[in-house]
Amino acid sequence: MLQSLAGSACGRLAQRHRPACCFALLVLGYLLYLVFGAVVFSSVELPHEDLLRQELRQLKRRFLERHACLAEPQLERFLGRVLEASNYGVSALGNASGRWNWDFTSALFFASTVLSTTGYGHTVPLSDGGKAFCIVYSVIGIPFTLLFLTAVVQRVTLQVSRRPVLYAHLRWGLPRRRAALAHALLLGAAAAAAFFFVPAAVFSALEDDWNFLESFYFCFISLSTIGLGDYVPGEGYNQRFRELYKLGITCYLLLGLVAMLVVLETFCELQELKAFRKMFYVKKDPDEDQLHIMEHDQLSFSSIADQAAGGKEDQKPDGEPFVGPEAPASALANGSPQR
Repeated sequence: MLQSLAGSACGRLAQRHRPACCFALLVLGYLLYLVFGAVVFSSVELPHEDLLRQELRQLKRRFLERHACLAEPQLERFLGRVLEASNYGVSALGNASGRWNWDFTSALFFASTVLSTTGYGHTVPLSDGGKAFCIVYSVIGIPFTLLFLTAVVQRVTLQVSRRPVLYAHLRWGLPRRRAALAHALLLGAAAAAAFFFVPAAVFSALEDDWNFLESFYFCFISLSTIGLGDYVPGEGYNQRFRELYKLGITCYLLLGLVAMLVVLETFCELQELKAFRKMFYVKKDPDEDQLHIMEHDQLSFSSIADQAAGGKEDQKPDGEPFVGPEAPASALANGSPQR
């Protein structure tokens, strides 16, 4: 008897605190995922960084040995200035001297990366006025971009997600949840092919020093708005039709971002994912829900009463005075027959 009571009490306690336990597990899992990523990146990339450092030291030592008239501090200052200019998108190489970073198409590409929060970082404002304008432009433009993308994604999702699922449910008799899941998988596969695999093949053909993996890596980093900036198309010194190429990349990034948001919205509407997300949400207080319901009911009753009063006023004939409760008595006093 006592064991059954204790078991039921523990079950009720666990059910009551289930969202908090799931949220704690979610936080722990996220932290472990961060640590896992740091360990893998460090173990994979640290040896390559060490080899690159050794190679640069050897090149620097050989250069100083061949040019004994050049002191090491002078070389350090020169290299420091070159690297500083490179961080601003200006290269000291002779084959890159004819390429400008702030012509119209490059500036348009920069504006699109700022508003979409991709931010490759290969080109940044040089002047104080450009930095100040970038702040103001981003403060206004990023919320504007979110509003624009929300409106576009809502309309596109209605056409490519909800209507096909409803059509399959009504016309073919498929269960709605199964139709939604199948449609989401097909839409995700189509978006991956149209905005990852095909563009990766195109970039690997147009960029001389990019293979398919590097091109696919650029597509994913860009459309996920990570924007590391280690690979940016159209930056080669021998790039043909560079302005048109940059304009096409800008259109690709905007269309790809809309497609990714549509796919995410489609998957988020799946009942399975909704049930999974609710595991980590805080349950609303019943008193709060009841208060909202009462406020909604009061608003509804008041609106109904206002509509009824307005309807009665509209039903009165024009020019007829308001007749109150004393109307029958006053009518009898005047000798008018009561009907």
